[in-house]
Amino acid sequence: MAVSRSSVSKQVSKPPPKKKKKKAKLGSGKRFKDVSKAIQKTGKSKKDADAITASIGRKKYGKRKFAALSAKGRKRRG
Repeated sequence: MAVSRSSVSKQVSKPPPKKKKKKAKLGSGKRFKDVSKAIQKTGKSKKDADAITASIGRKKYGKRKFAALSAKGRKRRG
């Protein structure tokens, strides 16, 4: 059976675009926890993973903003 070019393009269609996963609200601590857990899975201790995650956060958000996020988390915790 012969297949015309127009019917082939209809048969082979692109998959729907993947939706981006929503990130947790900044300052909630969920992002920090997720990154820390991912680092722990590579074999690092919790203390080391938290230190690496903090250094990543400082590099991304800057010393002042990261310190403010950390203080916000400590206040919320009690």
